[in-house]
Amino acid sequence: MLREGIEAALIVGIVASYLKQTGRGAWMPAVWVGILLAVALSLFVGAALQLVSAQFPQKAQEFFEALVGLIAVIVLSSMVFWMRKAARSIKSELHTHIDEALAHSTGQATALIGMVFFAVAREGLESVFFLLAIFQQSTNSDAPLGAMLGILVSIGLGYGIYAGGVRMNLRRFFFWTGLFILIVAAGILAGSLRHLHEAGIWNSLQTVVFDLSGVLPVGSALGTLLSGMFGYHDMPTLGEVIVYVGYLAITLYMFLRPAASPTVAAARATPPSN
Repeated sequence: MLREGIEAALIVGIVASYLKQTGRGAWMPAVWVGILLAVALSLFVGAALQLVSAQFPQKAQEFFEALVGLIAVIVLSSMVFWMRKAARSIKSELHTHIDEALAHSTGQATALIGMVFFAVAREGLESVFFLLAIFQQSTNSDAPLGAMLGILVSIGLGYGIYAGGVRMNLRRFFFWTGLFILIVAAGILAGSLRHLHEAGIWNSLQTVVFDLSGVLPVGSALGTLLSGMFGYHDMPTLGEVIVYVGYLAITLYMFLRPAASPTVAAARATPPSN
């Protein structure tokens, strides 16, 4: 949630700074309206999904939790790779979108609200599916407290970056948090396969690979922490190990390989001349 909050704070900070620098500070109320609408949508979607899932019978509940986990894995993975690709150009792209939104003689407020709304709502909805998946793995209050702490710290850091009082190496921040999130997503994916088995949909590869219940039971303090953060299970099945290791092998390879420079990427995209 610290990373998600920083991403949202960066977007809002870039928009606010550009409006201030270009003498358009009067449009800030529209920015706040967009932010509040995005937060309201995220809270509504999260509450609705939680309320609907509570009405399901046991097997349908397990299937729903598996589905939420799979969506969370897709969202987290795409978010990590999108930020890795877009970090260099996000500022200029936002400036362009602001100029386009305010270029018309009418409807500027609606366009600016819509731009901020969709930018922040993307981060909010990513957070909703991530938190639902994590809360399903951690049944105590630690996960909600951690999420709230991450949000509060990100708000403080975001304001500090906007005001110029806090300097962060954002490239390094997003690199290490990206690695962390991919490990978390691997645990969510393995947990989703477990939910599919408990729902009666997936019954293959159920051989227990190793048993750590006598050494580090999932119900212990450390086991609960590892389960909530990384999807730890003290008796993982062969299928869970395969999807965990396979997901990490693929995503870490793609994440750690050097990114192609813009010149190289342009050269690859240009068709050869006859």
